[in-house]
Amino acid sequence: MGRLFENGNLELFRDGFLQTVELSALSALFALLLGTLLAAFRVSPVPVLRVFGTVWVNTFRNTPLTVLFFAVVFGLPRLGVHFDNFTFAVIALSAYTGSFVCEVLRSGINTVQVGQAEAARSLGMTFSQTLTQVVLPQAARTVLGPMSSVFIALPRNSAIAGAFSVSELYHFQQTMTDLGYGIFLIFFWVALAYLFLSACVALIFRFLETRLAVAR
Repeated sequence: MGRLFENGNLELFRDGFLQTVELSALSALFALLLGTLLAAFRVSPVPVLRVFGTVWVNTFRNTPLTVLFFAVVFGLPRLGVHFDNFTFAVIALSAYTGSFVCEVLRSGINTVQVGQAEAARSLGMTFSQTLTQVVLPQAARTVLGPMSSVFIALPRNSAIAGAFSVSELYHFQQTMTDLGYGIFLIFFWVALAYLFLSACVALIFRFLETRLAVAR
């Protein structure tokens, strides 16, 4: 341990860990917003929106994340869209994870009794009001378990960003390996960091499940 974290390597590990936290947190936020919007499209009475949501989800869920990173990092600049690699990583992770968030939310929406939505519409509420005020709050509580699996996987998925010059944990592992440090020791500390992040996400969702538990 001592040799691995000498000569400023501890600071590199810390920076990589914090970069992974930042990348995962931003991607989770945008994925949640995007996934909620896509779920609304999937159940919308407007055919064009339903088709758009379906095409988006089927495309991004079935595209390998590495391929998606290549498309974003090298494709968007050809279209005149220029950001740093960290921002490109957030875009790729958000688009990918958002498709899974959408499907989890949609499954929750399908568990809400149709009569509740019909009652809301009979009171004069619009589709948007019914969805946001009646359906989604109930759906969100029923899908906390599956949703936790999506966000627990996000920090691990962010490791792909290290191959695209984003200085997160996997990039730290690559750097230390290139410098000749023991690969098993490096993997141990990097894996421990990912395990810690996954445990934190799991605890957050466990807390939410306790606070928002659906009465059975």
